[in-house]
Amino acid sequence: MTGDTCPDIFELSDGNFAVIGTDATASLDPKLPTDAARAEHERIVVISRETLLRARGDIPRA
Repeated sequence: MTGDTCPDIFELSDGNFAVIGTDATASLDPKLPTDAARAEHERIVVISRETLLRARGDIPRA
């Protein structure tokens, strides 16, 4: 409502989660560990530690 933007995690109506963060695909893709991969339609998104820790209480365990 204020027009400010910030990272966020929210649950979708189908039970999946969406993340708003900084697209870091170009800089982090070459640095992925050998056991990690992403599909062409996927992006690497960075959110702050604070955002994830604050969201932890709202994420169901099951």
